[in-house]
Amino acid sequence: MANTKHGPEFEIEVGGEPYVWRLHRRPGWSTDAKARFGMAIAVHHQLGKREVVVEFPPGPEQKFGAPQLKPSQIDPDLVATAIASAIVAGWEPLSRGKTIAIVVDANGA
Repeated sequence: MANTKHGPEFEIEVGGEPYVWRLHRRPGWSTDAKARFGMAIAVHHQLGKREVVVEFPPGPEQKFGAPQLKPSQIDPDLVATAIASAIVAGWEPLSRGKTIAIVVDANGA
């Protein structure tokens, strides 16, 4: 685990390739409307720079005063499934270009 200005980063291996991920956005409420949004993780290949932001749907509503989600609480299997889904959806981790966003379901697929 490495700390960056964006928060802690975690290493994970998917399909024999090394990736680095971090919590990009915690689940919460939108400021524009009374809508909720889910967590999002940012991922890049350890040897590449092109990043993908994988967005999850909002989970169950948090009770007032509940502790916030910590990156270490996220299941590594969920992250691995989300990375594999992003690759299937067209993310090329070793290519150059802008960050892309991929929306997945609650299971990361």
